Formats: sequence, C-alpha cells, structure tokens
Amino acid sequence: MPPKTRAGVSKRAANTGKEDDGETVGGKRKAAAPVESGKKQVNSEAPRYSHWLMKSEPESRFESGIDGKFGIEDLKALPDQTDCWDGVRNYQARNFMRQMKDGQLAFFYHSNCKEPGIAGIMKIVKEAYVDHTQFDKKDIHFDANSKPDNPKWSMVDVQYQRMLKRFFPLSELKKYHLQHRAKGGPLKDMALFTSARLSVQPLTPEEFDFILSLEDKEPL
Repeated sequence: MPPKTRAGVSKRAANTGKEDDGETVGGKRKAAAPVESGKKQVNSEAPRYSHWLMKSEPESRFESGIDGKFGIEDLKALPDQTDCWDGVRNYQARNFMRQMKDGQLAFFYHSNCKEPGIAGIMKIVKEAYVDHTQFDKKDIHFDANSKPDNPKWSMVDVQYQRMLKRFFPLSELKKYHLQHRAKGGPLKDMALFTSARLSVQPLTPEEFDFILSLEDKEPL
C-alpha cells in the first residue's frame, strides 16, 4: 500500500501534550536509553510482542496551521478504514512499530484530550516502512536530520476493526493498575503506567485480554 497523506491531518501521538496524570506523551526526538550497558550482553534479542496500544489525539490542536486531530472515528471514516500511522518521533516507539506483524491487534488510545483512554481496536495491515513525513518540510513532523538514503523514522498501516462496547478511561485503567500492583494482576506492569511517555506501547496477551474483559463489566 503506497504512503497516504491527508491535507492538514497527521497523527499527534509522538508530539507534546499531557495526560490527566501530568505525564508527557511521546517525547519528540528523544532517543530511548540503550538496551544494554557495560561490556556484557545477556540477551541481544528484543522481546517479541503481539498486541499493542497506540496513542493519537481526537481533538483539534493546531501547529503551524496544521490540525493534528486524528481519532478513531477519523480512521473509521477513511476509505477501507485504513491509514498510515505516521509522525512517531521517539526511537523506542519507532522500534516497537518495527516489531509489529501483519494481522496483530492494537488498542486505539485517545490522548491529550478531556478524557483520555482506550476507544477501540485496530489491526496492523502493513508492516513498518519509511515514514515519508520526515522529508516533507511542510509537515509538522519534518526532520531535517533524516536523509532519504538513511531514514530515521518508520510507520505502519492500520485498519479500523471496531469500537469497544464502552470507552475505558485512563482513570479506570489506573485504578486496576494500582490494585494489581498491590495484590497482583495482569495490569501491574502495564506500559501505560510504567512507560507512560511512549505513544506506541506493547501489551502482553494477558493485559490485552483483561482489558477486553472489562467490556462486559460496570465501570470501576
């Protein structure tokens, strides 16, 4: 699938903004810490994940005259309900996208809005390839340090699957996280709270399944 551009619209997951708990989302152009330190390297293999959480902004916020709004309803309204997930400018988030495989599922998380949280489910339909917005001087995600012969940033294509039966706000997920951290449970180490700055995060199968199980439960 060729790269797609939308006039005036770009995913804002990797840029500035704050969640309700005051933690910055993304960390634009901030390199992740090296995986290994010292001379010994115990295991060079990166962990392999099969489920994801990906953040984007559902409310309008203009930067250089460009609206960064892109919520799950915007994805749902597109042809084939499919789009490229561009604009990620954090190395660790980029590396997670490079691990994604065709057919894997991700939660669509609304960030930097009145009520952040998980809104629905999408599917990875094209594995990582070059993010063309890094070379576009008119794009808010332009990176002058990235060169076409050695691109720094990648993106994937995602396809809308469905809305959740109910919205899972950050505040509710945080309650479960604190409960599980104190007494044990699948959300005790959830990256949404242990690595909150990342706009693209891995989920364990247990985390993904537990969150889905909340659809049929009353809000906490």
